[in-house]
Amino acid sequence: MEYGFDITYIFDFIPKLLQVLHLTLAIVAGAIGIGLVVGLLAALPRLYKVPVLQRLSQVYVSFFRGTPILIQLFLFYYGLPELLKLVHIDVTKAPVLFFVIVTFGLNAGATIAEIIRAAVTAVDRGQVEAAYSVGMTGYQSFARIVLPQALATAVPVFANLVIAMLKETSLAFALGVMELTGKAQTLGTLTRHFMETYIALAIIYLAVSFTLERVLLLFERRLQRHLRRDTPDRERGWRIWRGRKPLRELSPELSGKEVPRYEA
Repeated sequence: MEYGFDITYIFDFIPKLLQVLHLTLAIVAGAIGIGLVVGLLAALPRLYKVPVLQRLSQVYVSFFRGTPILIQLFLFYYGLPELLKLVHIDVTKAPVLFFVIVTFGLNAGATIAEIIRAAVTAVDRGQVEAAYSVGMTGYQSFARIVLPQALATAVPVFANLVIAMLKETSLAFALGVMELTGKAQTLGTLTRHFMETYIALAIIYLAVSFTLERVLLLFERRLQRHLRRDTPDRERGWRIWRGRKPLRELSPELSGKEVPRYEA
């Protein structure tokens, strides 16, 4: 029996793969939710330079950014239950999806901590001091001055993180989670049409990534609308400056004119 390429299988596999798309999106949403909380908690000690917590935050970020996420999945899936047994907590009956979301969430938290730290420190300190000088409190200066600019800086990087997280969920199949990649592997094994299966899988990943990219781009433009308001003024000023005549062209025009004199 021959298993040649058949394009009709691609259209047959897409609906079957879409049946487990919600599981992939659930992993992404859960991981980003955990990552935002953990990332904020890990960024605060480094922003405010809390002595001991700052060092712990650096270790946490270095570990999760310096090791492959596949290794982290195995460490948490096999090692976390053994560690929790020491404090009499049994998580051996917890679903595999729980360990996958927690691992991806902690991994995302390390990157989000760096995004938050870089975005906040990118705001000019002089703006905060100016806010204090006009009577703003620390909360008001952060909410009105620092936060809007930090969000505008962080959203493009955060969008890349979300899209990268979507693609990294394919590693969850290593623990037996039947998400998109796991379903594609199963369909390929049953039908022996692996090429068509992975083409259908690539189409779904591409469509979801494009949708997320457009949504986050709209959000980014919404945050940066105050920058676009200034653009016409700058462009108009540039056109006026370019339209000025050089001094050597104005000299002949002014040479024949009498310069008025005023007496005191």
